[in-house]
Amino acid sequence: MRTVILDDISDDHRRALLNRSAVPDAEVRARAAEICHQVRRRGTAAVNDFARAFGGGFTRVDQFDLDGAPAALSPELDSALDRSIEAVTSFHAVQFPQEVIVETYPGVEITRRWTPLLRVGAYVPGGSAPLPSTVVMTVVPARLAGVSEIVVVSPAASDGKPDPVTIAAARKAGATEFWNIGGAQAIAALAYGAGDLQPVEKIVGPGNAWVTAAKLAVFGDVAIDLPAGPSEILVLADSTADPRLLAADLLCQAEHGADSPAVLVTTDPDMPARVQVQIEDLLLHLSRRSILAKTLDTHGVAVVASSHRQALAFAQAYAAEHVSIATADLEADAAAITSAGSVYIGPFAAESAGDYATGANHVLPTGGLAGATSPLAVDDFGSWRQEQRLTRAGLDRIRNTIATLAGAEGLDAHALAAEIRFEEKE
Repeated sequence: MRTVILDDISDDHRRALLNRSAVPDAEVRARAAEICHQVRRRGTAAVNDFARAFGGGFTRVDQFDLDGAPAALSPELDSALDRSIEAVTSFHAVQFPQEVIVETYPGVEITRRWTPLLRVGAYVPGGSAPLPSTVVMTVVPARLAGVSEIVVVSPAASDGKPDPVTIAAARKAGATEFWNIGGAQAIAALAYGAGDLQPVEKIVGPGNAWVTAAKLAVFGDVAIDLPAGPSEILVLADSTADPRLLAADLLCQAEHGADSPAVLVTTDPDMPARVQVQIEDLLLHLSRRSILAKTLDTHGVAVVASSHRQALAFAQAYAAEHVSIATADLEADAAAITSAGSVYIGPFAAESAGDYATGANHVLPTGGLAGATSPLAVDDFGSWRQEQRLTRAGLDRIRNTIATLAGAEGLDAHALAAEIRFEEKE
């Protein structure tokens, strides 16, 4: 990891540290958009062409295989999935949207009513690194929302075989369909349909740059949750922190890929070197050490702040997907970081706990979007509408407001729509 001292760098350099994007580059977006266009135009034939070119296949898991998948799990894995689903269910069950009714004037009543979607698609990364935990995070909230058709798509391994644990997780979580398909063509197939795979109303779930670019390409024809860029972590620490724990948390997220930012922000000028020693020691024991070393070399940075206020300001401006807080005043600092996807507070709040077991959702905003975008939740799987009920007396109370504002905008028909209701019947 390289070290940067905030007081010694220019404003442009500071902005460069903060600026990263969940949106893929223009070339990837253009190529993904063409894939989506071809799938929309040619359907199954295009999907099969891209599957042959890029891998991942295009097959549906038979309902018998889907139903029977949990039985093939080891007892330990079966129990771990059950506990994860139970925790995610507990946390998300309390999120169910509450309808409200407000009377703004006597005789003027507005209801805000929520309705679950009918059919959604969940993209789950697979191939060389299947993520059954992402099945839990996407399918359980959809099921709790009342979605009747939940379609999981995930690429098969290089040998063409689907990951059995991912299939079992889908069945346990409540998915109704499972398709082996990946990449931009999977997103396009969910959006536009291909063969027996019918279109969905919304697509959720993380993926690589091609998946994210495809989600952006189909947005407008179908809803999406958010553009998910590379996974990232920011660790906020002072001199009281344990450098070995900081190193472990940085490695935890960096493990996702060579483009995953791992940032240490500290007021202790000696902490970066202490953490680096621990990183080098821990790397010796990790199977993905080559990926981790590359990630930290290219996207790892230790930011040294001259004051706690400066450290907090940088962390807030960075708006990281994951923020781990290891300071003397944990709760105050956690309250100060409002731009974050998921915040981990204290020495026992391991980031991996949120990925698998606490019940919090791990589908989170990245690329600086955490200040204005939320983690995946139950209300992402439905839509709100407004119902307005007015009595004659209620409309009479606001007719002057309608006429005045309609007149200011030059929209006579708007005023007429209210006034005509008070004309005397012949």
